[in-house]
Amino acid sequence: MDSHLNTLWDNCLRIIRDNVSASVFSNWFADIVPLEYKNKTLNLQVKSHFVCEFLEENYLDLLSATFNRVLGEGVGLVYTIVADKTNGLTTEVEADTLSVKQPNKAESVEELNSMLITKYTFDNYVEGISNKLSRTAAESVAMFPGKTFNPLFIHGASGVGKTHLVNAIGTKIKQLHPELRVLYVSAHLFQVQYTDSILHKNFNDFMRFYQSIDILIIDDIQEFAGLPGTQNAFFHIFNHLHLNGKQLIMTSDRSPAQMKGMEERLITRFKWGLSAEIEKPDLELRKNILRSKVRRDGLNFPEEVISYIAENVNASVRDLEGIVVSLMAHSTIHNCDISLQLARKVLGGISEYEKEPIGIEKIIKTVADYYNVEVDSVNTKSRKREIVLVRQTAMYLAKKHLDLSTSKIGYQIGRRDHATVLHACKTIANLLETDKQYRGELSEIEAALQIA
Repeated sequence: MDSHLNTLWDNCLRIIRDNVSASVFSNWFADIVPLEYKNKTLNLQVKSHFVCEFLEENYLDLLSATFNRVLGEGVGLVYTIVADKTNGLTTEVEADTLSVKQPNKAESVEELNSMLITKYTFDNYVEGISNKLSRTAAESVAMFPGKTFNPLFIHGASGVGKTHLVNAIGTKIKQLHPELRVLYVSAHLFQVQYTDSILHKNFNDFMRFYQSIDILIIDDIQEFAGLPGTQNAFFHIFNHLHLNGKQLIMTSDRSPAQMKGMEERLITRFKWGLSAEIEKPDLELRKNILRSKVRRDGLNFPEEVISYIAENVNASVRDLEGIVVSLMAHSTIHNCDISLQLARKVLGGISEYEKEPIGIEKIIKTVADYYNVEVDSVNTKSRKREIVLVRQTAMYLAKKHLDLSTSKIGYQIGRRDHATVLHACKTIANLLETDKQYRGELSEIEAALQIA
């Protein structure tokens, strides 16, 4: 048998297997034998007329979309049926026209409320190291929906700008491709709509609507966890859209690998495209976000105020913008200028941002708690990997944030000498350059210490 034909058919089977149940695949597709692919016509051998008719009636759209992806458009299909196994006689049956039903022109331009938050655009999305990959991927998807990263899975902590970015994608696509049906919906609203469709017995309408979307954006998809009915509905919507080259975009507060209560078949699909993390903004990005916010609102903040806020508020973009609003409110109510003194007063009055003095004891406890290690073990001679990591991380943070000599740091952390502290700092610096996960962990520790 032609090895090239075998490879093409194996590629087709992989797509088919992902879109049907295991029993359907085993009963109707596993025994199909590819005989020939010539002049844009694929000849498949099936067991009987019944198999041929069943495939024609139930899976012609799936076969068509699969062949479009693997073999290109305009592929014809012929079934060869073994009519007489004893004498090796066969008969050929030409398939119905292979084409996935597309909405007509009137349907495709039907008015649709995209539910996009149009104030979120690429123009007012401030780029930094923490979000560069996500933004670059988002712009690529906006330019070429369905052709680059599909699905695009954006994840990160609350308030880092995921919702802003995915709405910017949708808004840009609407500008560049006005003929496409774009829909932004929260996972919660999707779940409400699904439940309502079951209660009112219009589930088919619910499915038809979502399968008509060209660009589907689901925000906070982790909320599907523990909801098998919703997950099953979304699974079939995902398959239909992806198979037909439609773009899927999702956000979550965690990566696909960290999701609990989500079916494995969905998690697998989330990994098909690009999974990009938006990390918490670093100091320079926080400053730029504040400058952008101040400029957009026509405000005048002294640079020292911007620096002070950025240095003391590190949780999220949302918190940064909230402080700007608070400062403006205080300035208006008290009829005073925006100043460093006012910024200190406002931040000092918000308990979330109050900072207590940092000492070595607090650093050791915070790092040990983060890695679930007993504080007392840090001062022992143990060389267990997790304890060494806590010890070295504490030394690094103490050297970075405290005005203490390496000798004093070493003495207070495990009775070590200054050379051990220098080695620890070098080790952690190397980790920060090469280990993205550790960078995130250290950022979270500093946030807990309120010294990032």
